[in-house]
Amino acid sequence: MSNYLAIATLTATLQRALQASVQVDVDGARVTTVRPDRLNGASPEVGVNIYLYDILQNNAWRSADLRQRYSDDKYTKRSQTGLDLYYLLSCYGNEVELEPQRLIGSIIRTLNSKSIVTQEMIRETVADSTFTFLADSNLAEQVETIAISPVDLNVEEISKIWSVFFQTPYSLSLAYKVSVILIDSGEIAKKPLPVRNLQRHVTPYQPAIAQIKVLEEKTNLWQTQLTATPLILATSTLLIQGNKLSADNIQVRIGDVKVTPQNVTDRQITLDLFSIPVESLRAGVQSIQVIHPQQRVSSNVVPILLRPTIQEVTVSNLQGRGNDTRSAEITVLVNFTIDKAQQVTLLLTELSLAQFAGYSCDQTKHRRGNSHSITFAISDCLPGTYLVRLLVDGAESLFTVDTDPNSATFEQYIGPVVVIS
Repeated sequence: MSNYLAIATLTATLQRALQASVQVDVDGARVTTVRPDRLNGASPEVGVNIYLYDILQNNAWRSADLRQRYSDDKYTKRSQTGLDLYYLLSCYGNEVELEPQRLIGSIIRTLNSKSIVTQEMIRETVADSTFTFLADSNLAEQVETIAISPVDLNVEEISKIWSVFFQTPYSLSLAYKVSVILIDSGEIAKKPLPVRNLQRHVTPYQPAIAQIKVLEEKTNLWQTQLTATPLILATSTLLIQGNKLSADNIQVRIGDVKVTPQNVTDRQITLDLFSIPVESLRAGVQSIQVIHPQQRVSSNVVPILLRPTIQEVTVSNLQGRGNDTRSAEITVLVNFTIDKAQQVTLLLTELSLAQFAGYSCDQTKHRRGNSHSITFAISDCLPGTYLVRLLVDGAESLFTVDTDPNSATFEQYIGPVVVIS
């Protein structure tokens, strides 16, 4: 958590990050932090203005502020408030030379590459001589990740924001959300008095999940130092380990589905994901929880990353000849149903030892509902054979590895592939 300077520190950090970028992309551009209705006298002729137009409590952190009390009505931990900050970024400059549009492109590129506000960025801002008033800020010590994401505003929402500024002409703008900022009360928690005697108290029985493991050999094949979470596919067998897991009629909730596990002991549950209809599962981050219906208690919730599996890749509407780059539509069929609201990205990596080319595409076509197949429109792609990966809400599909020791491609990636001729 951080102190009262957290909001101002974050605004200053955004200002420094954008200033370093826009002044290179558009000569003489500056980044300011004033009200839009004061820009006529306070902003440079060419530049970007950052305005904090809304602050909302973060819903996920509201329950985190439920503090336990001692018997003398004192709290056991400090009060904290989780906040989401909403910024309006407006661009100004010579319309004939399209300076506002060049600036807004620079903003999108910069905040896309710096979508996470790092501790180093915050420390550099606090140490900047321009922001001496932020010297006591401890935002860099916040453990929770601070993420920057764009906010889609329609014409009506934009009009409502700009109508607050009386007689102020509209300027080309876009909005970003920064989440989450944790501000604590600053109160020092008081230590309780020593225990004089022991009294019996009845506490609810509750199972607890300690960790989740996977049985498959493929986990060992893909094991790296960077693998912080188990590698889980739709065909995986999970070992849910913890305490007090056993009970009558036990259930395991994964995502929105409740299933009966295969084997249950007090310290371990075996759950075959392939026994669950694949239509009920979703790729990406899913939650797992152990439920004891008769006792009406549930365990803690543990997140897992469920990876999709590519079943087929096809190419259509291929355009381009000779040495020219190609444009095409690539359709990827996966085992999971992908919701239309899920974020998907196609990754192509050239299958060649002589040269390397890679492409990333998130432009989809004809995506109106939930489906097992996603079509991507690619352009400016060199002809060749490419390994294909699909990223669904951060969950990346796996390559096929050649495990035949007699093969010429032993321990190399061999699929899935697509040929763009």
